[in-house]
Amino acid sequence: MQKMTFSMHLSVEKYLQFYQGTAKNVIVKTDDGRTLKFPASRLQGFVTKDGITGQFEILFDDNHKIVSLNRMA
Repeated sequence: MQKMTFSMHLSVEKYLQFYQGTAKNVIVKTDDGRTLKFPASRLQGFVTKDGITGQFEILFDDNHKIVSLNRMA
């Protein structure tokens, strides 16, 4: 299994573009400098009135499928 971590600050207005289907994927820089692209729908459970903010950990299986996405404490 592969693990990547990244920080994110996304305003509510920006997330609405994903929610409304204008944009389908999120592209972030991981903490180790790699570029990561994943479906914006994976962030739906992390939206607050202030948008999406925090440090996240994403796990992939050996076929590069997302196993989990979690906000780190």
